[in-house]
Amino acid sequence: MGDLRLILVGWGAIAQRVAGLLPEGAALVGVGLRPGSVAALPDGVARIAVPEGVAALAPDLVIEAAGRAAVAPWGFAALNAGADFAPASTSALTDTAVLDGLVAAARGAGRQMLIPPGALGGIDALAAAARLPLARVRHEIIKPPAAWKGTEAEALCDLGALTAPVTFWQGAAADAARRFPQNANVAAITALAGLGMAATEVALVADPAAARNAHRVSAEGDFGTLSVVLENRPMATNPKTSELTALSLVRLIANRINPVVI
Repeated sequence: MGDLRLILVGWGAIAQRVAGLLPEGAALVGVGLRPGSVAALPDGVARIAVPEGVAALAPDLVIEAAGRAAVAPWGFAALNAGADFAPASTSALTDTAVLDGLVAAARGAGRQMLIPPGALGGIDALAAAARLPLARVRHEIIKPPAAWKGTEAEALCDLGALTAPVTFWQGAAADAARRFPQNANVAAITALAGLGMAATEVALVADPAAARNAHRVSAEGDFGTLSVVLENRPMATNPKTSELTALSLVRLIANRINPVVI
């Protein structure tokens, strides 16, 4: 077998981290960039200015890491070009038209849309548990105040004056991922694995004592109960994103190559 031909969409902190950790057997053949971008790419890697340019590189897998506005155009282009598609900006899937459209495109092309677990663990268990009725799924996202700066959180609490943890927002996963896409993108992953966008409960917490980005996912149902807690190190180049987000994409790539899949 030849190398898996990979295209990354975006060249920010996540994409560059993934590119730096590519497993043996994966070849980065192109990067999708905004028109006019002057980002420096590795030697031999093609610059793709528009989604329609994907097909010419005959990729096996396209991974989006450029923000939710990139998910639909690059996702449709990837699937129509005969590649599998993995969106990192899963908050885009809170739009049912985008989600349904991509699912239909994948089915029509005989390809797959792969949802990475991102900064989460236990998603495989939650998805398995959902084969039987689930009664409740709750996802708490706890981050230092600095990680919430530049978001709607600044209008909901005084981030600079906190002396104790504050739950500044609670609601459905669809609303969390849509209103806080950089911080609560993972809420969409929990929802897709379990009870869906409307029924999955999400709480957003700013904690001045937190040194890491934490996730607490709990579920109850006919399968039993589940409780998963992760404390992720933020990426040095983007504190709103956990290091595990990029690592989960590297694992996804490895699982497309390796003879043993975990």
